[in-house]
Amino acid sequence: MSPEALALALTAAALHAGWNVLLARASDVRAATTVALVVGVALFAPVAAVTWDVEAAAVPWIVASAALEIVYFALLTTAYGRSDLSLVYPVARGVAPVLVLVGATLAAARPSAMQAVGVVLVGGGVLLVRGLRGPVDGTGVALALLIAATIAAYTLVDKEGIEHASAVAYLELVLVPVALVAVVSHAATGRAGRLRAELGPSSLAAGAGSFAAYAFALAALALAPAAAVAAVRETGILFAVALGVVVLREPVGRPRATGAALIVGGVALVALG
Repeated sequence: MSPEALALALTAAALHAGWNVLLARASDVRAATTVALVVGVALFAPVAAVTWDVEAAAVPWIVASAALEIVYFALLTTAYGRSDLSLVYPVARGVAPVLVLVGATLAAARPSAMQAVGVVLVGGGVLLVRGLRGPVDGTGVALALLIAATIAAYTLVDKEGIEHASAVAYLELVLVPVALVAVVSHAATGRAGRLRAELGPSSLAAGAGSFAAYAFALAALALAPAAAVAAVRETGILFAVALGVVVLREPVGRPRATGAALIVGGVALVALG
């Protein structure tokens, strides 16, 4: 991975952890996420217009990515509404690059020994984050694994789509229908007032951060393999766990912190292998 791609992926990781924490602390996670989506789309629309470059070949990938993003945000808001960020985030973001590797190499050569060790470390880390003793949040883990599968799917889709469009224009076209679906869903269920209630500094910052994080990730995908980019982005796991303790006051013990570190180490081996 080139230094430029590495810097872009690391920036995306930090921003991603930040906006997830901002949304997880909201009183109504679903409404705050909808506000953030609309804000992000609106803020970056001028940039998309100035840098507009979208080929017809990008359209199928945009449609597929938008559908996956709708599923992703539905799962994410459900998970953060009922489980700890320090559980959901490490499992979802740690398993995703392993699935990306599997998808990217399905028709190619077998994974290397280093990558195999990385997968084992990720698995062990997930178990520690999940918890080996006491009550287990099985629903939270299940939602996190579904989120991981969705992340892996849209990462592979975006890797192809970004070959036919500029990053911000591509992202704008992907997220506009996602934001529209979220707003219509609130209006149809009589929850439009919740959107006004969640319109504040946190949701505005989350909107800008989520769009910027995605844009940096797309720019990295244009310069490096999908598996490597997905792996580097998961360094955000450590940021998220630390912020979960400091900002959200979540009870993150040594096993969960150790598990998060193992996941990061595992995805590093996956990327380097």
